[in-house]
Amino acid sequence: MKSKAIISGVHDTKVGALPQSTCMSLHTEAGLGAIEDAGLKVSDVDGLLTAYSFTSPQLMLGSVFAEYVGLKPRVSASISMGGVTAGLLVAQAVALVESGKCRHVLCLTGDNRLTGLGEKVQAMLADVGHPQYEQPYGMSVPAAFAQAAQAYMHEFGMTHEHMAAVAVNQRANAAKHPNAHMKKPITMEDVGNSKMVASPLRMLDCCLVSDGGAAVIVSAGDAARDLPKTAVRILGVGEGYTHEHIFMSPSLVDFGCKDSAATALGEAGLKHADVDCAHVYDCFSSTLLICLESMGFYQRGEAGGAALSGEFAIDGRFPLNTNGGLLSYGSSGAAGGMFHVVEAVRQLRRECGERQVKDAEVAFAHTLGGIFSGHCSIVLGRI
Repeated sequence: MKSKAIISGVHDTKVGALPQSTCMSLHTEAGLGAIEDAGLKVSDVDGLLTAYSFTSPQLMLGSVFAEYVGLKPRVSASISMGGVTAGLLVAQAVALVESGKCRHVLCLTGDNRLTGLGEKVQAMLADVGHPQYEQPYGMSVPAAFAQAAQAYMHEFGMTHEHMAAVAVNQRANAAKHPNAHMKKPITMEDVGNSKMVASPLRMLDCCLVSDGGAAVIVSAGDAARDLPKTAVRILGVGEGYTHEHIFMSPSLVDFGCKDSAATALGEAGLKHADVDCAHVYDCFSSTLLICLESMGFYQRGEAGGAALSGEFAIDGRFPLNTNGGLLSYGSSGAAGGMFHVVEAVRQLRRECGERQVKDAEVAFAHTLGGIFSGHCSIVLGRI
C-alpha cells in the first residue's frame, strides 16, 4: 500500500439538459460541494487541478475558477488529455500530496456541452482526427471506435447482443441514481432497433452528451482523522499510452489500459479478484468490453457472455458502472471520467442506497482518452 493519499471529498451535479447552467456554474457547484463534503473551507485548499471546457475554452481555466470563488492555491494547473483527464487529475494530485507540496488538492471537471453546444460537439470531436490521414476521409469518433469493435468481433467473438447487454444493465443502474441523465428502462430489442451510427455501434451503444460537473479532493493521509465522512485510500494509480491517432495504433484489440491496470493493481498489492466493484470508461458499449478484457478482468472473448448472464449487475459477480456510466448516467467532457471516480468513492463509503454493492472494500476506476489512446487506472480502498 504505497500511496499515502486519500480522497476526502466528492461531489457531482445533476446531469442532463441543464439550460440554466454554464461551465463556471457547474465547476462552482461541483467544487464547493466537494469542499463541503470534506468538511473543509475554501481557504484550506492549497492545490487546484482543472481540466478543459469546450463551451468556455479558457487557456487558464483553473485561474478563472480560482478567481471566481476566491481560491488562492499554492499550485494550480489545467490538464487537457481528453477523456483520460479526470484520472490524470487524481494522479497528479496524489503526487502533489505525497511530495508535501500540497495538503488538499481540488480536482475539478465540468461543462455544459448539451445545452451549450448541442450537435456542434460532434463536429468539434471530429477535428481531433489526423488532419492528413483521417479528417479528409470523414473519420468520426464513433467510426474510429467502430473499427476496434469490428476487429474485436472478428477475433474474439464479441456480438451485438453482448454490447446490448451492457447498455441495458447500465440503464437499469442509472434508474437507481437521482442525478442520472437517462433513467427510462431499455430492452435488448430497443438497443438492436436503435439507429445505426457506425456499424456495429447503434445509438444506444453510444454515450450521452450531457451538462454536468464533478470534483474530488485528494488530501494527505493524516487528514483522514479529521474528516466528517469515511476516508477512501488511493491504493494505486497507473497510466498507459500506445498512440494518438487510431491509424497509428499498434493493435485494434490490445491497448494501454493493460499497462495502466497492471501498474495500479501492482502498486496496491492486489489482484483482479480483489476488486469488489469497477467503474470503467464506457464511451461505447464495445469499448467497455474490450477494456475489461485488455485489462485482464476477463479472458479474451468472455466479458460479453458475462454481460449477458448478469455478472455486471449491482448484485452480480462483478458489479460494473453502478451509476449507469457514460452510457446512461451522463458524459460531459472530462467530467464523464470523474463521475466514475465519484461513484467508486461513494460505493466504498456505503452511500449508494439501492445501488450499493454489498460489503464493497476495493473499487477500481478507469478513464480513457482519444481513440483508446491514453488510460488511467485508480485502485481505491475503504479505510
